Amino acid sequence: MARRHKGRHGRQAAGTAARAALLAAFLPGLALGQSLTPEGQTLPIYGQSEEATQAPAGPALAPTEDLDSNARYADGTEASHTPRIAARPGAVRITGSEDEGEGSPATLLADQVTLGADNRLTASGGVVIWYRGARLIASRVIYDNETGAAVIEGPIHLTEPARAGTPQETILVADSAQLDPNMQDGILRGARLVLAREMQMAAREMRRSENGAVTRLDNVVASSCQICAEDPIPLWEIRARAITHDARTNTLHFDRPQFRALGMPIASLPRLTAPDPTVERMTGFLRPQFRTTSGLGFGIKLPYFITLGEHADITLTPYVATSRTRTLELRYRQAFSNGAMEWNGAISRDDIEEGETRGYLFGGARFELPRGYMLGLQIQMASNRAYLLDYDISSADRLWSGLTLDRVRRDRMVMARIGNYESLRDDEAEEFAPSVVADALWKRRWTPGRIGGIASLEWSLHAHRRSSSQDRDGRDMARGSVMLGWQRSEILPGGLVGAAQAQVNADFYRITQDSEYDDWVMRADPTLAVELRWPLARHSGSVTHIIEPVAQLVWSPEREAEDDVPNEDSRLIEFDEGNLFSLNRFPGWDARESGLRANLGVGWTRIDPAGWSIGLTAGRVFRTEPDPAFAFTGPDGPDFTGPQGKKRSDWLLAAHYSGANGLAIANRALFDDSFSISRNELRLGWFQPGLQVSAGYLWLDSDESENRESDVSELTMAGGWQLAQGWWATTETRYDFTADRAQKAQLGLEYRNECITVEMSVERRFTSLGEVRPDTRFDLGIRLGGFGQQKPGPGTVARRACLR
Repeated sequence: MARRHKGRHGRQAAGTAARAALLAAFLPGLALGQSLTPEGQTLPIYGQSEEATQAPAGPALAPTEDLDSNARYADGTEASHTPRIAARPGAVRITGSEDEGEGSPATLLADQVTLGADNRLTASGGVVIWYRGARLIASRVIYDNETGAAVIEGPIHLTEPARAGTPQETILVADSAQLDPNMQDGILRGARLVLAREMQMAAREMRRSENGAVTRLDNVVASSCQICAEDPIPLWEIRARAITHDARTNTLHFDRPQFRALGMPIASLPRLTAPDPTVERMTGFLRPQFRTTSGLGFGIKLPYFITLGEHADITLTPYVATSRTRTLELRYRQAFSNGAMEWNGAISRDDIEEGETRGYLFGGARFELPRGYMLGLQIQMASNRAYLLDYDISSADRLWSGLTLDRVRRDRMVMARIGNYESLRDDEAEEFAPSVVADALWKRRWTPGRIGGIASLEWSLHAHRRSSSQDRDGRDMARGSVMLGWQRSEILPGGLVGAAQAQVNADFYRITQDSEYDDWVMRADPTLAVELRWPLARHSGSVTHIIEPVAQLVWSPEREAEDDVPNEDSRLIEFDEGNLFSLNRFPGWDARESGLRANLGVGWTRIDPAGWSIGLTAGRVFRTEPDPAFAFTGPDGPDFTGPQGKKRSDWLLAAHYSGANGLAIANRALFDDSFSISRNELRLGWFQPGLQVSAGYLWLDSDESENRESDVSELTMAGGWQLAQGWWATTETRYDFTADRAQKAQLGLEYRNECITVEMSVERRFTSLGEVRPDTRFDLGIRLGGFGQQKPGPGTVARRACLR
């Protein structure tokens, strides 16, 4: 066993071994910062140097997501992507052993340490040297006090245990080494260098220079594939006359590289520069993408990523297809100390619309202002909807550009928004939709001193303008509203929970270009409500059952008609368990419930100790008179056939299930006394390590009040599952049962192992309306491991099995 030596020779050995322990410099210096993945994505990584900690340069850019992943707003628009802002590092910094100073002592463990007459120190037999976080294992170390040179006999194994399993881990293995007096430069023979457990390079000889910052490997083979002794031919490899690794720039320079696949030469280049596995951002070409579409033909995208300092970058992507398109895509991103922005655009000339230049520009920015305010900017412009679909940019059919301002606190909220809508639909009615819209909202809540409970005060402003100057069709409107509310709940004898609510709403309207309405309208609506709940719980073994009947009585003055103001913002009404006990079920301000009504419901929940639960909610609304706010005026007068506007609303039944196995099911249905279903929504989600499914089915009866002339019966589904080790499949579809056709179908397949990722997908869009044509698209992308940091993907990674 190794033992620590003391005494005169032992102390001298420990002192001189401090210089020999500078072999830790063999590990390439891994400068941290912002870096580049093969997609040009960035992650917020701050340097660990003292300079970076004391004076951070600012927030970094966060990964870019596909625009299709953005949630669609209720107005039909979707947000342009804005990079997330990384939090600044804290002022407290904990340093590890790897940050010890140059003069710190080393620890030497060996079976034997001697100092010869020739003034040479020799440590032999299980030599282990610890210095500045690095661990060197060798058979023998000979240090010459006169020349300062050191000879190390192998096998040599150099690592940094504190960085094991991290992207900064580096392993160096060699047969022998000879060092210069600075103990950082020298020659290693039979060396193998492994960077971040991804890229491994084996060379006959390795040279260190520039105080250990530059490592040159001669007659070298490089690959990120696992290599087995029984089958030493990797899936791919690069053979080169020399490979130089510069730790200062984290780059790999290849001299006369030859790329081989399964041992067969594929391509050769005079030279090549690539990032090492620790790099996230670096100027250069990103992985190409091959694409075939029925509209554009076969094409290729070759992105070129340019870093503009540590906080900005630009990506230029030429897209060339067979005699169909010449496109240049551009993405610009920049991060500031208080925000970030991103701009995406493209310009195209193709045969789809010959002689026409088409393009788009989507941009988003968000900045943090003093006192917690957030300022947002968004710009969206496109030639037409067909262009966005042809080039797989977005499926949005309505664009929004404008400014937003918001601040949210525990007891108050401020929101403001002004912008312009641009419709890409072919519907003629879109010509008369509001184009310029402005909204502002201020809300505060507090606890009154004498009466208790929670009080709230809300101010809101709204204005919109249509481009048309026609009467009625070109109606413009402005509104100012104020709401004062109060609510309080108490536990009553017998376990009952009683609650009381009061609310007053006042609106002031200015209406122009519509002869059906007065120019100036004022109205006020008081509302009173009382509520009684009786939660009952029963424990049977370890299972808990909870039943809660709820009765709510609401009153507000009845209105004779709804036409005192036009209903612009409350055309689509949801009736679900979330608003069953709401004072007003309309989403906006223009329409408001009135009259005396009773909201009745009951909920049941079963909680099982095995980790699953199930719940049911049933309810109905009873009115003394039909509410005209829910009525639709047809050719025969007011129509109260909707699910809410009658004296008795449709029955609401909602159920949900949540299991410990990742399965979740929710269903919501509306039906009348004859069990005729008017609305039904079923949603399912199942998430496991090898299976991810999200599906939904929607049924809606036709409703003229919501501009729905025919029934809606639609299925949407997206899923991913592990086919085999390393194989991950995805699918997505949207099927319209009313039209008896699919609207979209997509199938993807991805294979990943330790050294290569292959992504394939085929998608068919069946939409055919006006200038929008059906289209089939096939994409193929290949990414090699070991060059730049790679983000993890779903599922497992296939690895080569080596027989022992």
